[in-house]
Amino acid sequence: MTEALPSTPSQTVGPYLHIGLDWGRDGSLVVPEGTPGAFWIRGAVLDGAGQPMPDALIETWQADPAGRFDHPHEMRGRAHGWKGFGRSDTRLGEFAIYTVLPGTVPARDGRPQAPHIDVSVFARGLLHRLVTRIYFPGNSRINAADPVIGSVPPPRRSTLVAQSAPDGYRFDIRVQGADETVFFDV
Repeated sequence: MTEALPSTPSQTVGPYLHIGLDWGRDGSLVVPEGTPGAFWIRGAVLDGAGQPMPDALIETWQADPAGRFDHPHEMRGRAHGWKGFGRSDTRLGEFAIYTVLPGTVPARDGRPQAPHIDVSVFARGLLHRLVTRIYFPGNSRINAADPVIGSVPPPRRSTLVAQSAPDGYRFDIRVQGADETVFFDV
């Protein structure tokens, strides 16, 4: 009789993260190049010492400019053909996602959520992905009313807001340490 082997604990997602996940440039394009109003969101993933992590992977998910998704249960009218998904690694020192500004989407209680992009971070040393959001500057009124960012202590909210950049926005993600990005337990 063969003795059963015990279960193994969760493994970290790195350092072999890129094997099988290399989408090339198309993965970073949420919308086709040349889409009116499109821009780049670029940023570094920084470790606890503030050093860039060259082996991280970022995935983004967002609504279309009208705040809709391509989902059969979309109550406000399905956004047929809307991908809304982007993926970029940090091999060149930063991630880069080409997209458009998402529209507002309703929270579970019906209140509007400010335009935002959901972000998952996969990197060495992490047992599970980290989840955060990107909010946009210039939306201070609707950002302040957003139920998710409103649940974050005021001094930490700035870690969720991108900064304007020449070709779009900058959003650095700090996985720990000073000015650690706010992450959500989902």
